[in-house]
Amino acid sequence: MSLAIIHSRALDGLAAPEVTVEVHLANGLPSFTLVGLADTEVKEARERVRAALQNSGLEFPHNKRITVNLAPADLPKESGRFDLPIALGILAASGQIDAARLATFEFAGELSLAGDLRPVRGALAMALAARRGGAARTLVLPEASAAEAALIEGLAPRAARHLLDVVRALLPGEAAQPLPVATPRPAGPAPALPELRDVKGQAAAKRALEVAAAGGHSLLLVGPPGTGKSMLAQRFLALLPPLDDAQALESAAVLSLAGGFDPARWRSRVLRAPHHSASSVALVGGGSPPRPGEISLAHHGVLFLDEFAEFARGALEALREPLETGRITISRAARQAEFPARFQLIAAMNPCPCGHAGSPLKACRCSPDAIARYQGRLSGPLLDRLDLQVEVPAVAPEVLAAAADGEAGSVVAERAARAGERQRVRQGCSNAALDSALLDRHVQLDPGASAFLQKAAARLGWSARSQHRTLRVARTIADLAGAEGIATAHVAEAIQYRRVLVAG
Repeated sequence: MSLAIIHSRALDGLAAPEVTVEVHLANGLPSFTLVGLADTEVKEARERVRAALQNSGLEFPHNKRITVNLAPADLPKESGRFDLPIALGILAASGQIDAARLATFEFAGELSLAGDLRPVRGALAMALAARRGGAARTLVLPEASAAEAALIEGLAPRAARHLLDVVRALLPGEAAQPLPVATPRPAGPAPALPELRDVKGQAAAKRALEVAAAGGHSLLLVGPPGTGKSMLAQRFLALLPPLDDAQALESAAVLSLAGGFDPARWRSRVLRAPHHSASSVALVGGGSPPRPGEISLAHHGVLFLDEFAEFARGALEALREPLETGRITISRAARQAEFPARFQLIAAMNPCPCGHAGSPLKACRCSPDAIARYQGRLSGPLLDRLDLQVEVPAVAPEVLAAAADGEAGSVVAERAARAGERQRVRQGCSNAALDSALLDRHVQLDPGASAFLQKAAARLGWSARSQHRTLRVARTIADLAGAEGIATAHVAEAIQYRRVLVAG
């Protein structure tokens, strides 16, 4: 047989469309041609496959004209995932393995020159796509990638370490040696997270962290250097509940696209903290083909942006839509990809260029115009989308030394978890994710609280978005207090969290 057909999958955002690898051997001048909109990494498979076959003791048809077609032709193909399908196609077309058995499998894997199989990105996306397609074919993946795919219920992916393992499984009749079924790697012990008790003082900021954890709200910490903003942000992860299975799967699928998922950390939330020199593409994603950015890699986790005002204006403005919708759509001339981006934003910044505006311990040397320009790096529409703004003031050394230890993070996390459970039972989502219809249905103010909010909104010149976000925060504060209705005290506390920086 001179024609072999192998099944595989490409990556297109979080989708994994099917790819048919067609290998044809013909007489003529010896050549190895690869077609089908393949990028440089895929075209380099010619040399990897040739060496892997020879070093594994298999025959490479040197005297044949080899043509490999990756269909559909208009779908871009990237990475080394097609090495294994191409190698198997050559073996089947040259009669070295049973071509009839290939129809029941899907293959992906990068080959070393010695024939070892190396893991590929996006194993979870491939497994999800295979399950949506009815799991008609069995996935065969490198061992590490198969452990990822095994997290998907209803699949039984096969794991292979070497090209020869796959070849032996495809031998005819009783000579075949089936590949082992992959099993998920057992989750390791939960990593030790920093303890909230370590932060002395800063009661208002700790309270804001609790509110943010309970309702899924975004938070901006503003204060002089050394006041504990970064310490607070790094301890936020410990206040969040573990991921459920659906959330863990979504988070792992995105991380798998970037090659950053560790099966041993299944159900653990991620903390992404890019440097302030990150570009808008690094934050929201992009490239060709499009890949997820930091906001998607932080899906169901925390995105910590330190030195918030030092980020490029374009990068910060790109956060506006994902903060509202929880998704990001990346459009390019030839392709479009959508990634999930339901993250919690924790940002920290100084109040001015020197960092000491308003500090009682050190005089600020910035002019009013310099302070206005610095804070003006954050646009009004972006500030409007930040639910909580909290001042983290400088504390005198003697006060800090005499401060008593605060509550343990586990106690705060338990309160936040109880409030979060109330929200899931009542409305099926966190308060931060309430849309207008759900807001009208589940956020009911006492008459006095409603009048107080309207008066504050008129005096402060708030937009409708600001009022809605204040209502969501007030609902969370009421949930923490175990209250069914929202009282004036809850609204008053929520209003205080939007007064640090003036939107504009």
